[in-house]
Amino acid sequence: MDELEFLKKDWKKQGADFPKLSYNEIYKMIHKKSSSIVKWIFIICIAEFLFWGLITLMIPESTFAIYEKFSLNTFLFIAQGLHYLVVFFFIYLFYKNYKTISVVDNTGLLMKNILKTRKTVNYYVYYNIILYVLISIILNVVMFSHPDILIENLMPKNASLDSDKFLGIMIVVQIVVLLAMCAIIWAYYRIIYGILLKKLNRNFKELESMEV
Repeated sequence: MDELEFLKKDWKKQGADFPKLSYNEIYKMIHKKSSSIVKWIFIICIAEFLFWGLITLMIPESTFAIYEKFSLNTFLFIAQGLHYLVVFFFIYLFYKNYKTISVVDNTGLLMKNILKTRKTVNYYVYYNIILYVLISIILNVVMFSHPDILIENLMPKNASLDSDKFLGIMIVVQIVVLLAMCAIIWAYYRIIYGILLKKLNRNFKELESMEV
């Protein structure tokens, strides 16, 4: 049984042999836990941004040479810049949610801000998945629109396949990779942020039951 749920039941019981905790004491515990959870969401978001930024810096420029042949470098540069702006915006929202929850002093506002934080996290997860799907689709549409360049740069010289079969295999591979990556990204965010959201939801339900 969750600690807060146990304490709440103790608070409602009349004949317990151990000291009662008041409504305000239980509220303060829920408030402290909620503030800590939102702080971790903020910290993890920053850590993700720094991690992927370092990974990008460590990738050799030769890796992106293929995109230059399709004149996609400018598109990728702009997309990356816009992505950073959006991530900065989410970091700001997570920080704002943390600061707001840290100073609220009544149950109604705390419940409202828990719901707001939950929505922000969900939007962040959906944004990252949708962004990956859109970028992948755009890159593949552009690249497969120039099959001659694609075949010249990616098809092995000693391949026994003809051009059409090679392109067919490439399309299937790209679809499989796209679906697999979406599943991995979804699983990652559901595990990392899902654990924190589950705790926030539990706190929300505790507050909701205390209001009844």
